Amino acid sequence: MSTLPDEVTLSDGVDAVARQSGFAGAVSIVRGGETVVEKAYGLADRARGIRNTAGTRFGIASGVKGLTALAVVSLISDSALAFETTARSVLGGDLPLIDDAVTVEQLLAHRSGIGDYFDEEAEGEITDYVLPVPVHELVATEDYLRVLGGHPQKFAPGERFSYCNGGYVVLALIAERVSGVPFHELVRTRVCEPAGMTATGFPRSDELPGDAALGYLPIAGHDRTNVFHLPVVGSGDGGAYSTVGDVGRFWLALLGGRIVSRSAIARMLERVSDAGDGMGYGLGFWLRDADGAVLLEGYDAGVSFRSWHRVDRDETVTVISNSSDGAWPVARRLAELLG
Repeated sequence: MSTLPDEVTLSDGVDAVARQSGFAGAVSIVRGGETVVEKAYGLADRARGIRNTAGTRFGIASGVKGLTALAVVSLISDSALAFETTARSVLGGDLPLIDDAVTVEQLLAHRSGIGDYFDEEAEGEITDYVLPVPVHELVATEDYLRVLGGHPQKFAPGERFSYCNGGYVVLALIAERVSGVPFHELVRTRVCEPAGMTATGFPRSDELPGDAALGYLPIAGHDRTNVFHLPVVGSGDGGAYSTVGDVGRFWLALLGGRIVSRSAIARMLERVSDAGDGMGYGLGFWLRDADGAVLLEGYDAGVSFRSWHRVDRDETVTVISNSSDGAWPVARRLAELLG
């Protein structure tokens, strides 16, 4: 049985790659409920010289999808929804290009086949302006109807896996309509509060709290933020801010059955699809074949985030950066060191 690297080895390893890559962000390793490494690097606000700390709030982009999935599954546990509920039964006449047979479970598993308003398979750069409406107009969940519509179904529901941001906004819309509670409030009360995630939420990008990091684009010679690239308030597919500490608490609460039941979690973490590159996908979570880790990941203009938990070690690793690609070199190095 191999011995895991100690705190000094891990800390030195992170320091080295952070220096080499110019990493700005925060890193946390928690094992058995004890913090092994918790460090921050670089600037949260380059113009004002404000440094990142372990308590800095960062955007987590698509890491939100796990929170959305849990909010939806909690409504299923309360019998307000079912995995078999069709999107059409809730949407009514809205978004008519979504196939009438698409179900909540297919949306959770990225197997719905619906056209995507923010298609990551399309060619382009992370610095592109991709939203067809002014970003400040996307505030409430219902506002997203303007960008979700007009995208034809790509394939028959259930046919195969195809990562879909729009599907998770549709899930947010469904959750909001069946519960009568705004989506952001559902995430707060059904996911964040049970997990003790007091620093996690959906602030407006033009009204960020003082402890939040600005997200920076990879434009040489410029310190340009992502404020014009993303919706002013996120939805079911991304846009929340969190801390490495809150993410660590999330995994403990998730696997401890404090957000939804352990039986519900077991269903969410069953492998539904082969997602390629040694990864599978369940319902809201990535599943890594090599070591059985469960992952959340996010990538967007000015945001990169990866967090994984290994049940066999009771170990959580979280890397968040306020730049588009910043998290990846550090996450890769930690994966190498930890094996």
